[in-house]
Amino acid sequence: MFSRKVSYQFYFAICLFFVCIVLSILFHSYLIVAIPFLWLIFPFLFHFCVNRTEDLFWLLILALPLSSELNITASLGIDFPDELCMMLLTGLVILKMIHQPKWFPSNLSREPLFLILICIMAWACISACFASNSLLSLKFILARIWYIVPFVLMPQLVLHSQTRIKKLVLFLLIPMFFVVMQTLVRHAWYGFSFIDIKKTVFPFFRNHVNYSSMLVCLLAPAFALRFLTSREHKYRKWISIAILISLIGLFFSYSRGAWVALIVGVVFAFLMEWNWVKKISIIAISVILLAGSWLFVDYHYMRFAPDHDHTIFHTDFSEHIAATINLKDVSNAERFYRWVAGFRMFVEKPVTGFGPNNFYNNYRPYTLNSFETWVSDNPEHSTIHNYFLLTLTEQGIPGLLLLVLLWVGMLFRLQYIYHKLQDPFYRMVTITVAVILAMILSINFMSDMIETDKIGSLFWLCLGFVFVVNRKLAEEYQSIA
Repeated sequence: MFSRKVSYQFYFAICLFFVCIVLSILFHSYLIVAIPFLWLIFPFLFHFCVNRTEDLFWLLILALPLSSELNITASLGIDFPDELCMMLLTGLVILKMIHQPKWFPSNLSREPLFLILICIMAWACISACFASNSLLSLKFILARIWYIVPFVLMPQLVLHSQTRIKKLVLFLLIPMFFVVMQTLVRHAWYGFSFIDIKKTVFPFFRNHVNYSSMLVCLLAPAFALRFLTSREHKYRKWISIAILISLIGLFFSYSRGAWVALIVGVVFAFLMEWNWVKKISIIAISVILLAGSWLFVDYHYMRFAPDHDHTIFHTDFSEHIAATINLKDVSNAERFYRWVAGFRMFVEKPVTGFGPNNFYNNYRPYTLNSFETWVSDNPEHSTIHNYFLLTLTEQGIPGLLLLVLLWVGMLFRLQYIYHKLQDPFYRMVTITVAVILAMILSINFMSDMIETDKIGSLFWLCLGFVFVVNRKLAEEYQSIA
């Protein structure tokens, strides 16, 4: 016989199941039927998350290349399951730190870059107070928090050995290689056509740009893994084959930005080796400031206004490249359309900006008809296609300065650590992180992916790694002393 308590739970579960069936019929949603089953597995999930926090971190890493966008409502979506893992990890870490303050990584309190990160979040909150839609800014800030906690804080608690760092690399590369293989197989069915690449990366990636961006960034740790594997090791040749297949996948992604990022990554590796990062960074920032000033002084940007009738999307990739060279490619023309709008928005609110996550809802009145293209109706609700200009538009000059300070500070610190470290393994980790950051930097000059799960996770993970290798350098100093 069941006990009275068990009987009540059993009858409640039956009633809940039938209620959910009725509701699913009334609201035409089969997802409601899943509620009773969630009720049953919730205790197990709660026990797993609380007692196996580290396992949840590894699950998150494994899920990053495999996650897909899931639309809960017409206006609310989530990257599943990785973003759900981020939320759970963030909540658990915050709760643990409240009850056990010493659990917070002590090395972060002495890190200037961590202070800059706090300032970035503080300014985002201030800018949100002046936002035209505060709810959208609140969503941005919350999402930023559940990216930072798993990818910046958790590595300080988990990645304390070479074995665990190698495990993290494998947990990223193996599922990504699976995505590359299935993409190539499915793409071959379409004859590797340029127009059909988007079909083959679904459901793991929204489009070929997101796919190629993550792929090119993960090529850096793949090369590092091959370099660290001895010639005699049986897995070295398989790593080489996987890299070759991934390069083929990158080629057939037909993404100009990712190809450029690969070149940037290779060049940046030499700059790190030659200790030229600071010099080149100063030159690059100066050139960007001069070019930007020239464009907007006396309205020189009007020279780049496209011909509306001849600026089209090409289904043939060779025509697409030719149109890019001749400045008649619709994607680049649309970029100018939004860049001009972004600059005009910045002029109106140069300090606070329009608030995080508020570009799309405000940019229309600031556009110029001269730059309009036939895709300017923007059904995808995409933003400005330049993350730095997006930050300037939404968070003003202080937001942009803090972002640049963080990025440059990360690269400068990695260069310093690389030339001071003695351990060859951690030297390789350091230069790999720097190369990934340089490639993400290149990608985000023509897009805005820091707030996406695929590239945003890698960016914040790179910041976490900066603190990891910096701690290793401090340990080396202590051992010498």
